[in-house]
Order: sequence, then C-alpha cells, then structure tokens
Amino acid sequence: MQARQLLATLADGEATSGATLAEREGVTRAAIWKQVEALRARGVPIEARGTAGYRLPWSLQMLDEQAIRAALPAAASARLGLLELHWELDSTSSELQRRIAQAADLSVVLAETQSAGRGRRGRPWLSPPGLNLYLSCLKRFDGGFAALSGLSLAIGVIVLRTLHALGVAGAGLKWPNDILAHDGKLGGILVELSGEYQGPCAAVIGIGLNLRLTPQLREQAGQPSCDLAGLCGGTPPDRNRTAATLIGALVEGLAQFEREGFDGFVDEYAKYDLLSGKPLRLQGALGTLDGVGAGVDARGALLLQTDQGLRQIDSADVTVRRA
Repeated sequence: MQARQLLATLADGEATSGATLAEREGVTRAAIWKQVEALRARGVPIEARGTAGYRLPWSLQMLDEQAIRAALPAAASARLGLLELHWELDSTSSELQRRIAQAADLSVVLAETQSAGRGRRGRPWLSPPGLNLYLSCLKRFDGGFAALSGLSLAIGVIVLRTLHALGVAGAGLKWPNDILAHDGKLGGILVELSGEYQGPCAAVIGIGLNLRLTPQLREQAGQPSCDLAGLCGGTPPDRNRTAATLIGALVEGLAQFEREGFDGFVDEYAKYDLLSGKPLRLQGALGTLDGVGAGVDARGALLLQTDQGLRQIDSADVTVRRA
C-alpha cells in the first residue's frame, strides 16, 4: 500500500485496523506501519486507537482532477491550458518552470504534497498531503516585464475574491504577497518571471492556501499561521470546489490584469490592505526604516510615510513588520 492509497482509505475519519488494511492490500502490517509513519512525517496527524486501528481526527477530502474540472465555470474551462494533478512534486512552480517552453497559456498544476515547496525569498513552504492547497499557474504576456508591475498584489486580490466566493470572511492582504487572517498567515503567493524585459514574457504564479493546520504544523511554520477551518467554524470549504473557484478566479483575473494592469485592482487592494495606517518597520539591504503604511501606488509599490517624507518601496526583498 502506498501513502496515497492509505490516506484515501483513512480520509473518512473512521478507524481502520492495521490487520484489515494489511489483508485488504496483501501486505504485512509492518508495511502499513511504514506508510503511516511516512504520512506522519509529512504532517498528517494519523492517530493510533489500539485495536480499533488508525484514524484521522477529522475527515478530509482528496483532490480529484475530474471533480475540479466539473466545478470550473464554463468560460474558465474553455480558456484553460493543461490542468494536472499530481500526488507529489518538488513544487508545482518548479514543474511548470521545467515545462515552460511547451506548456500552453493558463496551464495549471496542482499537487497533494510538495517535497520542496517554495515561499518568498527562498523560504520553504510546508506542504503536508491532503490538508491544504498548492497550485501554480502559467500566464504568458506580450508586453514585457514593465507591464507586470503589481502582478503579485493583483494575485492577492484574486485570492480574496476566491475566498469571498466561498463565503469566507476575515482575510486581508500584507504587502507584497501574503494573505493573513487573525494576525496569522493564511496563504502565500510567489510570482517568478522569465522572458524578455520589453518583449514576450511569462509568469509562473504559485499559490499556497492553508485549509487545515495541525498544532504541530503551526509550530513548524515558525510564524503565526491560520487556516480556513478556523475561519469557517472548524470545517474548511470543499477542497475541490476551493481549487476550482481559485482557478476560475485566476483565469478571469489574469485576463483583467492583461487589459488593465494593476490599475484595475488598486482600489480593491486598498480595501484589504492590512498595512495601511499601521506603524511599520522595514528591514532590508539599506538598513531599517520606520514609518506608517500609506497604501500602495499605481505600480504596486509600498508607500511609507516617514519623518523625512513619503517613501516608495519597490523591492520585495525587505521584511515588513508591524512596529
């Protein structure tokens, strides 16, 4: 029995004995135990209930490519490139980068788990199987890098649109690419560009969204974190519906960005901006800078009101914290 099969078997939250699992799959109980430990090492909280066997503390839903396709809006489905679901990848963005020359515009790759998920500034992104959402989308542009200012902020707005469509409230945006709720990180965005500065280029847009976190995963994250389960009374939205809603919002929102640039998102971003009007401390290559958040400009740069005047922060290679 492979880890994927075991997780699918336990997904209903009911206890199943190791002996039953071993007999069903024609393997030893030691082989079952090995896969249980492999999933636990990835962050899946499988409990051992004596003779009753193994169980999860709650039911979970495995991602299903057909279910995602069926839930996509017709207009989004028609424009989508490839749609692939993998059990495990190093990262969904790395997979699209490897195939960037051949992959069609608006291709989307999802994975149940990532062995080397990437966050901003090279930080690892915890990617336990079955619990959260990890996807990347390839978008091609004709106008060059200069036309893509504010893209990661626009993606943040698109994620918030997704949450509202799912009936989830309480989330906001932290410049340049974090989705927060209750002062904890709910999701992250990583945009990687390639191509020509003034000609055809491509963006690989990676999104990680926490649907359910365990206490152990929160501790491993090393920073305050939260999940959709916590925003939804203990039960997160249907994972396949969440994936389809996000993909549909990306297809529609990226078309809007292609037409309007960040101008089409700046007012909406302001509604969700968690830094505006807050005392901030920025740390980066140029040292420490204190001030008060003053929103973002039309290019997506962070505006900081300091004692020396209004500063524009273009580089995402800074750490922004509430002072």
